[in-house]
Amino acid sequence: MNILLVMIPLSILLLIGAGIAFFWAVDHDQFDDLDTPRLLPLLDDPDAIDAESAEEPPREAPPP
Repeated sequence: MNILLVMIPLSILLLIGAGIAFFWAVDHDQFDDLDTPRLLPLLDDPDAIDAESAEEPPREAPPP
C-alpha cells in the first residue's frame, strides 16, 4: 500500500513530462513534414556524389 504513495506522484510527473515534450515538439514544428523523412533513404546520397567529384583531378584550361 505504501508503494502507491510513490507510484501515483511518479506517474503524474511522467505524464506532465510527456505533455511538455509533446507541446515542445508541436511548437518547434516537428510534425509539419511527415512525408519527407520516409523518402530520404530512397534519395541518392549527396555526400557520395560530392566525394566522387572530389576524386577527379581539376581540368586545366587550354593555353590562350
